[in-house]
Amino acid sequence: MEIALERRGDYSVRAVIDLARHYGQGRRKAREIAGVMDIPVRFLPQLLAPLVRRGLLVATAGPDGGYALARDPASITVLEVIEAAEGPVESPRCVLRGGPCDWDETCPLHETWSRARDALAHELNQTTFAELAARDEAIENRPVRPRRSPHVETVERLGVREGDAGGRARRRPARE
Repeated sequence: MEIALERRGDYSVRAVIDLARHYGQGRRKAREIAGVMDIPVRFLPQLLAPLVRRGLLVATAGPDGGYALARDPASITVLEVIEAAEGPVESPRCVLRGGPCDWDETCPLHETWSRARDALAHELNQTTFAELAARDEAIENRPVRPRRSPHVETVERLGVREGDAGGRARRRPARE
């Protein structure tokens, strides 16, 4: 079983992490965010539009425009961004039956699954982008690669922290 964000949620969270890291430093261009966070630049305005509508981001058009957080990153939760991007964490579909889960014929897993979903939503609502930005910065500045759990597959991190003159992402050499 895999619990993961859809692409829209993934890219939205990445973009907000970048904006949180640059909070108070002015607006960020879409190409800057896209280059650093490995997001296709042509999709970024579409991805960020729901966040602007929800009042999480401010978008300014024009040569001096760009994106910025509408609030302090300590007041923006991961749950807010995910739900703006993907919709509610709740699902009307039954885990076992795949159809609507009606209360007259609740499946045997309903209560357990509901508690697990509520715990996930609670944790996402407690985690702010100030925390994620600090973790991201710590990961970037880590002198030694983290030890990997034998139960977690090692995946190359796609985001980079520097872009070349053309705005395309450039990979850094692995740190030892």
